[in-house]
Amino acid sequence: MAVTKTEQEAFWAGSFGDEYLDRNLKSDTVANRVALFSQILKHAADAESFLELGAGAGFNLKAIRTLRPDASLTAVEINAKAIEELKQIRPAIDVVHRSIISSKPDREYDFVFTRGVLIHIAPDQLPAVYDTLYQSSRQYLCVIEYYSPTPVDCLYRGETEKLFKRDFAGEILNRFPDLALVDYGFVYHRGPYPQDDITWFLMRKPDRAKA
Repeated sequence: MAVTKTEQEAFWAGSFGDEYLDRNLKSDTVANRVALFSQILKHAADAESFLELGAGAGFNLKAIRTLRPDASLTAVEINAKAIEELKQIRPAIDVVHRSIISSKPDREYDFVFTRGVLIHIAPDQLPAVYDTLYQSSRQYLCVIEYYSPTPVDCLYRGETEKLFKRDFAGEILNRFPDLALVDYGFVYHRGPYPQDDITWFLMRKPDRAKA
């Protein structure tokens, strides 16, 4: 069982997280994610190992597997029901049942990312997650989240302090000045491959050589 220490972690590790997973299993498609990652990964042709923090049921990793069949994939996830879905992915991926707040890197990956996860982290815990993203990345760091130029606490299914919009990428770039912004994009919910009005930012460390 993943250890939780914040209200938001307990929220997503419990029944609300289970219900969120069930909704996505019924409505989401890997095809939409493939379209998204095909745009992002054209800037990271040399990435061979991937880490997703907050992987959910694994839709993003399945999309990456479609685009990069030989890539090494690792998932960190807090919700036990989602962990069982991740374990069903074939070929198998590395699965870690842990909160991303308490997840400390034990190795580096070519490409480290979040999608729709930072928006659910308690704002005072974001610096620790930013550090994990940065320290886990050998080359690329990508955040795919809702964007707002100023921090906003949004009402989410009747709940407050469960969904936050802000400039996550800007805060990461300020925290780690050696990162370069490679590219960014927006996916409209009425587009051919909708992604719920999300914005993605791809950043890169200056030294891309593999250890």
